[in-house]
Amino acid sequence: MQISAYTYTNRGGRDHNEDSVRASAARGVFVLADGLGGHGSGEVASALAVDTLFTGMTQAEDLDETDLLTLFQSANEEILRQQAQPGQEEMRTTAVALRLADDQAVWTHIGDSRLYRFSGGELAGVTADHSVTYRKFLGGEISYMDVYHDDDRSRLLRVLGREPCRPEAGWADVSPGDAFLLCSDGFWEFVYNEEIQADLCTARTPEEWAERMLLRHIRRTPPGSDNFSLITVFVEACG
Repeated sequence: MQISAYTYTNRGGRDHNEDSVRASAARGVFVLADGLGGHGSGEVASALAVDTLFTGMTQAEDLDETDLLTLFQSANEEILRQQAQPGQEEMRTTAVALRLADDQAVWTHIGDSRLYRFSGGELAGVTADHSVTYRKFLGGEISYMDVYHDDDRSRLLRVLGREPCRPEAGWADVSPGDAFLLCSDGFWEFVYNEEIQADLCTARTPEEWAERMLLRHIRRTPPGSDNFSLITVFVEACG
């Protein structure tokens, strides 16, 4: 499988960046995590999660949904152990991970960091946020567009660094021309699904796709905005 990818992370309007990203197009492994600023040492939690997941995913020859869920449990255990250190007792993080191999995509997420999957230029799926706001959407209390602005959006129901750890996984066959976007909430809250798809359709490379979306993002972010990160991935050939 021939894959190309681009990564970007920015501290936004904050003093430091609590997002972490790692990607290897050659290995088909992509991981992004967003440390929770309200819980202290968010950057430690996100880095631990990314390092644990990336290492485990690159070492595994075969990786299915169950394996990836197990790796998320391992990442959670690493963070729980680190919480024994003074000042890190409350650290938490979201995470999203993607593995591409053997003409198949496998992914897992927890929290509100997202994975968008595109096939034939169309949006084929988006992970469901583990947040109070997204639950309100699923229950019909608010519309999908309200998810971007609802007051409860930052109230997360599932994260790494807390028990029980309940990530969700998915998989799909992939074809040449498929594309993936992994991103933190600091990015997706300012760029809408239709815009992400439109920019993909006019982009020749993952970097160009990211740049087009980031131009929209920068026009909309207020002072003091959250950290924001993304990984864009193109599947160029299979087999």
